[in-house]
Amino acid sequence: MPTSLDIFVPYWGDPEYMKLTIESVLAQTDPRWFLTVIDDAYPDPTIENFVAGIADRRIKYVKKAQNEGITASFRTSVQMASQDLVTVVGCDDVLLPNYVETILHAHETCPAADIIQPGVRVIDASGESVVTLADRVKQNLLRPKIFEPTLFSGEKLATSLLHGDWLYWPSLTFKTSSIRTVDFRNEFPIIQDLALIMDMILQDRSLLLLPTECFAYRRHSESASSILIMGGARFSGERDYFALAARLTTGKGWRKAAVAARLRLTSRAHALALLPTLMKNKDGRGVRFMVRHGLGA
Repeated sequence: MPTSLDIFVPYWGDPEYMKLTIESVLAQTDPRWFLTVIDDAYPDPTIENFVAGIADRRIKYVKKAQNEGITASFRTSVQMASQDLVTVVGCDDVLLPNYVETILHAHETCPAADIIQPGVRVIDASGESVVTLADRVKQNLLRPKIFEPTLFSGEKLATSLLHGDWLYWPSLTFKTSSIRTVDFRNEFPIIQDLALIMDMILQDRSLLLLPTECFAYRRHSESASSILIMGGARFSGERDYFALAARLTTGKGWRKAAVAARLRLTSRAHALALLPTLMKNKDGRGVRFMVRHGLGA
């Protein structure tokens, strides 16, 4: 039986963005897909009614009785998957028309890959292409330079991601059987995507990096206050996770990966990059926290 792709979209957010996500699935050039919307008890019937009005048997709508949070919705998606491949898309992201075609072709030509990372376009709130500082670092400095589909695994992949996470989680496709061998770590809600992928890599799973752009990742601009409020929790969580990653990679005998985890260079650089905003807002406590984190204290 030909391989198809299970696409899950955990939903909690702007209905208009969610409509665009659904429409982008309907616009795929390859029809070998199934779409499931996991509504995390969002208090608005707009999307439920929108899906009900689409006459396509490949689309399923599941509404939870109560809000359980994004991690639970991720777990539900993986548990419900019935196809060989599964992707969990953000409810404001957009699949370019060639996404399914590109992913399935990659799987057919390299069936050993457990994770597939395609090329990604970053868009802003209005859907226009944008390149932020974070994405410039990801795409130009951290992500390996390739010109054809390339398979990565083992310590080389772990070290690269621990120096700086260049993946775009919502764009990834997984072998369903492979992602089911790990679970999301509840203690790391902000960095749970990297934690799960690292657990897969520690099991000797492989990642196929594609040069073909077929996914649009929406990056919203955030207020300075929201960034700083999240900053403390984010960096504390990252520090705790990298300490765990250092222990796990040491146990695996991956010395270079363990060093990368202890250095956590991009996490520290990110904290230092926020200092001008904190100083402008005269947030002395925030400045002290970011300096300590940035210096590795």
